[in-house]
Amino acid sequence: MNEPKELVVKVVELTGSNYEIGGLQAEQLRNGPTQNMKKNPDFNCFQAREKLNKVHPNILEEIYGLADALGIDRNTAIEWYSGYNVIFPEMGCTTLVSDSFYVRNYDFSDQLYDARLVLMNPLKGYASIGFSQQIIGRLDGMNEKGLVIGLHFVNQMYKEEGFIATTIVRMVLDQCATTDEAIQFIKDIPHGYCYNYSITDKQGKSAIVEATPQKQIVKYATPLVCTNHFESEALKEKNRETIQGSIDRKDYLLKLIKQRLTPLSAYHSFNGNHSKLFFHHYKEYFGTLHTVVYLPNKLEVIVGIGCDSDPLTISLKDWMAGKTVVPKAIKGNIYTN
Repeated sequence: MNEPKELVVKVVELTGSNYEIGGLQAEQLRNGPTQNMKKNPDFNCFQAREKLNKVHPNILEEIYGLADALGIDRNTAIEWYSGYNVIFPEMGCTTLVSDSFYVRNYDFSDQLYDARLVLMNPLKGYASIGFSQQIIGRLDGMNEKGLVIGLHFVNQMYKEEGFIATTIVRMVLDQCATTDEAIQFIKDIPHGYCYNYSITDKQGKSAIVEATPQKQIVKYATPLVCTNHFESEALKEKNRETIQGSIDRKDYLLKLIKQRLTPLSAYHSFNGNHSKLFFHHYKEYFGTLHTVVYLPNKLEVIVGIGCDSDPLTISLKDWMAGKTVVPKAIKGNIYTN
C-alpha cells in the first residue's frame, strides 16, 4: 500500500434565498474545476429548465445565482449543474439502517469528489446536512425533519431523459419530511439511470427504492441493508453483468446487523482500514472517501474522512439554532493503489 494521502473535506455553511446560496458557492468554483461530469451532446437546456421549474424551481434559482456570480451563461450553468440528462461514472455505496441510525460508506474517486460537507438552511425548503456532488447535488444527507437518504449506483446502460441521482437526493432533502413522501417523489420524477435509494426517517420507517427510468419498486425493511444491485425479480435484468462485489458486501452487512451495533460501533465497522466495507481502489472509482452515520432522532451526524479517522459529531439541530460552531474542514487519510 502506498504512503497516505491527505484528503480535506470543506465544511460549507449556506443560508439565505436559493439565489443567494448559489452566489455564495461561486467563490469555491473560481478556485477549482467548474464541472467534472462528461458533457452530453444531446443535452436539451430548454427541457432541463422546464423540468426543474416543474419539480423544484428553487434549485433553478440556485443555479442562476451560481451562474450570475461566476459570470457564465445561465444555460451553460443549467447544463453543468442541473443533473439533467448528464453522464456520470460508476460509483459504490454501502448502507446499513437500524431503527435509530443510518450508516454509510461512499466509494468513488478522490479526483472527482466534491469534498464538501454542506449545511444549508434556505429560506424555502428544509434545512439539511449532506455531502455534495457537482455542487448542487447530494450523495447522501439528512434534513431537519429527520429524513435520511443516500444513493447507490446500479447501472448506466439503461438510460433515458431524466435527472441523475445526486440531484434527486437533493430534491428529496429539500422537500420531503417522511419516507413515504420521499418514495412518492422518487416515483414521480423522471430518472436518467438505474439507482437504489436507501431511506429512513424519524419514525424509523426504512425503505429501499429500486429505480430505473421505466419503473420503481419499493421494499420496506428494518433493519435494512443496501449496496449496488437490484434484488427484485422485475428489475434483476437491469443489473450490471458483474455484481459479485455488491453481493459480497450485502452478505457481510447481513451478518453485521445481527450484532448489537451502536452508532459508534457501526461507524468503526465501516471506517476501519481493514474493514470488508472499506476499499482503496480510487483509480477504479471505488475507493472509500467518507463514512457517515446519520441519527434522525437526535438530528446529529457522525463523520469520518478516509480510513481509521476519529469520528466527528455535528448537530444539525444546534447549527440551525446558532448554538454550535462547525469546523472549516475535516481531514483524513486515504491510501491510493
